[in-house]
Amino acid sequence: MGQDVRSPRGPRCIALVGPFQSGKTSLLEAILARTGAIRTAGSVDAGTTVGDASNEARHHKMSVGLTAATTSFMGDSYTFIDCPGSVEFANDMRAALPAVDAAVVVCEADEKKLPQLQIILRELEELNIPRFLFLNKIDRANKRIRETLATLQPASCVPLVLRQIPIWNGDLIEGFVDLALERAFVYREHKASEVIALEGGNLDREKEARFSMLEKLADHDDALMEQLLEDIQPPRDAVFDDLARELREGLICPVLLGSATRENGVLRLMKALRHESPGVAETAKRLGASSPKDALAYVFKTVHLQHGGKLSLTRVLAGHLDDGATLQSSSGEAGRVSGISAVNCAHDTKRPSAEAGETVALGKLDTIKTGDTLSSGKTGPPSLVSVEPSPPVLAIALAATDRKDDVKLGQALLRLNEEDPSLTMIHNAQTHDIVLWGQGEMHLRVALERLRDRFGVNVKSQPPAIGYQETIRKSITQRGRHKKQSGGHGQFGDVVLEIKPLPRGGGFEFHEKVVGGAVPRNYIGAVEEGVVDGLLRGPLGFPVIDVQVTLIDGSYHSVDSSDLAFRTAARIGVSEGLPQCQPVLLEPIMAVEVVSPDEYTGSVTGDLNRRRGIMKGMDTRNGAQVIKADVPLSELFGYITDLRTITSGRAAASLTFSHYAPVPRNLAEKVIEEVKGAVATK
Repeated sequence: MGQDVRSPRGPRCIALVGPFQSGKTSLLEAILARTGAIRTAGSVDAGTTVGDASNEARHHKMSVGLTAATTSFMGDSYTFIDCPGSVEFANDMRAALPAVDAAVVVCEADEKKLPQLQIILRELEELNIPRFLFLNKIDRANKRIRETLATLQPASCVPLVLRQIPIWNGDLIEGFVDLALERAFVYREHKASEVIALEGGNLDREKEARFSMLEKLADHDDALMEQLLEDIQPPRDAVFDDLARELREGLICPVLLGSATRENGVLRLMKALRHESPGVAETAKRLGASSPKDALAYVFKTVHLQHGGKLSLTRVLAGHLDDGATLQSSSGEAGRVSGISAVNCAHDTKRPSAEAGETVALGKLDTIKTGDTLSSGKTGPPSLVSVEPSPPVLAIALAATDRKDDVKLGQALLRLNEEDPSLTMIHNAQTHDIVLWGQGEMHLRVALERLRDRFGVNVKSQPPAIGYQETIRKSITQRGRHKKQSGGHGQFGDVVLEIKPLPRGGGFEFHEKVVGGAVPRNYIGAVEEGVVDGLLRGPLGFPVIDVQVTLIDGSYHSVDSSDLAFRTAARIGVSEGLPQCQPVLLEPIMAVEVVSPDEYTGSVTGDLNRRRGIMKGMDTRNGAQVIKADVPLSELFGYITDLRTITSGRAAASLTFSHYAPVPRNLAEKVIEEVKGAVATK
């Protein structure tokens, strides 16, 4: 192994991930300040940070999108990607993680955040991303580190290996001992820690904790195990090599201590990243890119600047990329790079090219989207990454406050979807609503704020209208007659219709069984159009489905009959006949699938039952319970918020349309009255 294991490997890209409000943005500020990229660290509360610079992030005091910032440390370049901690904005993290060499998981000793920590660690484990755990807010610790580690360990599938132990002064932590380096340090706020003598009780604690660390490393190193059994102290370089190797192979998750707001522990974290995190060659290999001949890159984020056009945040995985180069994408599109910018804190710096390992913004690749793999070759490369956005779980109907902005709103929504594919826009043809689906209340609220602040479109929003429909339960025969004389040619159409219910899901069928030319064949098409007109709004106020209408008889006038007359007659026949067919109101039913830890099964099923859900089954998937139910759409608005509350954020749900079903009579009467009232006020 030797020095090669821990040698610098060119520009690195590191993700900062962790539960909501764990201090990721503050850690980014501390890193940038300690490495000289900015003069002083900003404050999240004061709204002065490099990250979370958008109006929405500062207003809500939370990350609502990723921030990429580049700095240098001991001659190496590092780009840090600060990922949102809220599950509602997790798509940014999922798209960015494949591009990084390692991740720093920022967390604190808070059991309430353990479920979210587990979700994030599972994601990193599935992607085989090397990861450190930075135990933040150590200055506020109120229990022993070993107790904290025992609390956090169930969230990780691999051992959490303590790299440092705290130096206590009464109930306060004033420094730490580095177990690999075998040195003691005292924290200095906003300054480098001061080395002190390792002696007395601290020395005894260090020996015990270091042996525990070495034992965990020895589980994957037979030579180290033999040394420990023979009571031989392993060389310090060999210990560092083991830490680097086992980190890269995903065998351990090293734990470091610090306080981001005080800039404590930041330099030790940077040195661990420098010596132990892998480089871009190993990242490209992890993604399946073996020795590409051409430049290879991955787009992990799309941004539309208010005045600067489209930017594609990109990690160069191999080769050399020039400004003006034409790139082929894995999606079959091609684009010419128009500007390369280094991602340098709050401002971008133009540059002529980018090398392997660097993270840059590529300008005006209009046809390129987030998740694309890019190549400078003549053909598109195979896709290295597949990032599927989480299914949307909450919707709002929206419209431009000023009708003149309708086109502008449509364009803005398309750009929002490019930036965040977990937002989905649907035009509901039945209710005529523009429906925006997202990952939760805050996700949708931020989307509306971005429409206003960045795209200049003010919108009004409301819960989407439920797409109720109606059907019939009884067959009848009904005549429809339209006769009008107003001088000159009149209008005459006469039809006899047989109206029958179809099985659920049968849709609409039209037939004709006219004999003897009672209705000339050239008017049959007009009759069908009139029937369709009559089904658009049934007696209960909604479109009618699962109906068969058959034209069986009628009459015509050689002069006054026309397509319009027969269309009108058919519409009259349907409209007058449907109230006699025992109409029934139908509501959309959604197939709901909830993936939840076993301990919340009772709470989840109870909540679904309260929402008139019909349980369809349960299964086990990857140690979690998969609960399936059919639930009326009208009962699901706000469901995802409630689900996250009752499961401490550990459950996920998907909603897909299943079928239509009759509404219970008491609820149907209420819906029908509301529709009649709305019509009366128009």
